[in-house]
Amino acid sequence: MEVAPRDTMDRVNALIEHKKGIAELRVALRIRTIQTVTRWLSGALAVVLIFAFVVANVAVGWTAIALANKIAIPIFVLSAGTFLAVRSMEVNAKAPYDKSARELKIELEAAEELRLLDAARLGLPVPDRQYSYKDSIPAELESLRKDGRKYRRKHNVAQSIIIVGSLSGTAVSALADTPAPLKYWAMGITFAVGAAAGFTGYYKWRERAFYLQQTADDIERHATAFELGIYPYDDPDEPTRLAKLAKEIELLRVEQRKREQQLDQPHEGSAEVV
Repeated sequence: MEVAPRDTMDRVNALIEHKKGIAELRVALRIRTIQTVTRWLSGALAVVLIFAFVVANVAVGWTAIALANKIAIPIFVLSAGTFLAVRSMEVNAKAPYDKSARELKIELEAAEELRLLDAARLGLPVPDRQYSYKDSIPAELESLRKDGRKYRRKHNVAQSIIIVGSLSGTAVSALADTPAPLKYWAMGITFAVGAAAGFTGYYKWRERAFYLQQTADDIERHATAFELGIYPYDDPDEPTRLAKLAKEIELLRVEQRKREQQLDQPHEGSAEVV
């Protein structure tokens, strides 16, 4: 068995350490982003509730809105408690979880650039890089399907709001003598339906989910054909099969990027993007 040179082994180990560091930075960035969003939302909700609570009680009086106060006060306490708890977690976190999301993004980009530089200096033969490329296909498939499920979930939620909101709004508006609270509900339902329809048409979640799933299925089809040695990967020469697999998957990736660019274009200019 041929043993790799010591310098090569050191560089390979360095690449492995880079990947571990990048993975930890990604986890830290995800956690920090969730913490930041939660802190801002809970803090904003607490401020809005305390302001509305004071204004409503001054303008209307406690007895007139006792039920609203009973609901608003526990939500305010929960929001304020969530804000303080998340802030305490951020202050007491250990490295690299003690840094802000912006700092983590910068460190992640720098770590990825350093990994690419070390990989370029390693100078692995083309067949070895092709094998590594083939082994990365399952992770690529999982990423595509995860994004597809995310967009499909958003589309389903928006469509549910549109369907249920349209029926509820029609039922509320059909009442002959609609009391004031129900009028506000009808306005809120109409706004929610319009917002859901607008977001669905603008972001095109259904189309994005469809194209991502289609690309994942095509990549999986090529990977399965390669593993089974069937057409178009029935060539007995392994390097030729690897090169053909890499070429086909790169073509699928380019096609997926073009589809994403087309979906990002305004409606009147989308037909010009090929």
